[in-house]
Amino acid sequence: MKLIVGLGNPGQKYADTRHNMGFLVIDEILKKYKLKLKTLKHFGIYLKTKLEGQEVILLKPLTFMNDSGLSIVQVMSYYKIAIEDVLVIYDDMDTEPGSIRLRLSGSAGGHNGLKSIISHIGENFKRIRVGIGKHTEPTIDYVLSRPTLEQEPLIEQGLIKARDAVSYYLLEPFDKVMSKYNEKKKEEI
Repeated sequence: MKLIVGLGNPGQKYADTRHNMGFLVIDEILKKYKLKLKTLKHFGIYLKTKLEGQEVILLKPLTFMNDSGLSIVQVMSYYKIAIEDVLVIYDDMDTEPGSIRLRLSGSAGGHNGLKSIISHIGENFKRIRVGIGKHTEPTIDYVLSRPTLEQEPLIEQGLIKARDAVSYYLLEPFDKVMSKYNEKKKEEI
């Protein structure tokens, strides 16, 4: 069984903010497959279902970003999900809006949601980073605000790419998904 987690903060105040990219990707997956999250348990809201022939749990932790790991570890424990079957989707300032980056594991890179997850389950989980771009304002103000009008279409592209990468991951090994969806940075070309 695969656990697909979208990180964000609960409540209308945070609904369309940059820090809620993970929640928004889960919403895109739900729209694509015409599903709804149903179960309110383990400090989150989730759906256990079958997608593309795979048993899957789609989870939005409701603990606020800084305690995301609490919900994830409880769902993993309850459903006996191995760390290699966990995929976490979150916002990333080092990735440009419209782009996504996939990784097999790694550090938190300053992201408080990832810090919480790593403290509960370790670093060896898969990730999809949805680009929100660089900023000049204080980080907390930037991530907790809505994208600019210029950024909105790019953010939407990133959400769709992340949704499609998740669907592809349900059919193919993650390294193949990484090869297809990781874009080379401009300085690498």
